[in-house]
Amino acid sequence: MALRLPQALPAALDELPLWQERVRLMVKPRRYEHVLRVAELAREIAEAAALSPEEIAQAYAAGILHDIARDLPESELLRLAPPECDIDSRHPLALHGRAARTLLERWGYRDERVLAAVEDHTTGPRGGNRVAACVYIADVSEPGRGVNADIRELALNDLGAALRRSVTSKVTYLQGKGIPVHPRTLAAYHDLEAYALEAVPALTLATLAEASPPESQCVEPLLAETHLKGSD
Repeated sequence: MALRLPQALPAALDELPLWQERVRLMVKPRRYEHVLRVAELAREIAEAAALSPEEIAQAYAAGILHDIARDLPESELLRLAPPECDIDSRHPLALHGRAARTLLERWGYRDERVLAAVEDHTTGPRGGNRVAACVYIADVSEPGRGVNADIRELALNDLGAALRRSVTSKVTYLQGKGIPVHPRTLAAYHDLEAYALEAVPALTLATLAEASPPESQCVEPLLAETHLKGSD
């Protein structure tokens, strides 16, 4: 697939083709195909949300870079991203977002918004980072996964609603099953209000029952890919 960059590419991102080649060399061929689909969908979501030209370019860049550490050995992930909690220690693949940021910074990548989106793509965007929201949603719903088409379609019409659905589904499902939720994911849940959404409901047994969607939809992939194993 040919590299397709948005128009009016900011100068800070004009070396993206070189970074993309580095990603291609570091990941398995099938994962590289996933990376390209995530980047393209993140760009489409950013455009649909009427983000700025710079943010659109950053969403594409973060999509290209998000899995650069995904195929590293677990020992290397642990070295690049020391565990912050027991979940990290038990499931090192969940660290590949933080590990990717560390690699990129060591190699001289400096776009903070892109770095934050790469770092948070496994646990959820924090701090109202709209670029991170685009990448997070694109990662869990790109067409090659064969799941979460409802989230993908919603994101192309309402980014905030799609983010709310994906993060809330993940948190309520895990808590409903008695599975610990990563502290960063809880932070992302409480940060939903930063995206100009309605107030986030308190996590009670009642809201857990009401908010949990059918397990065959968005929750199981989010659980398997972005909580226990880490997103692709």
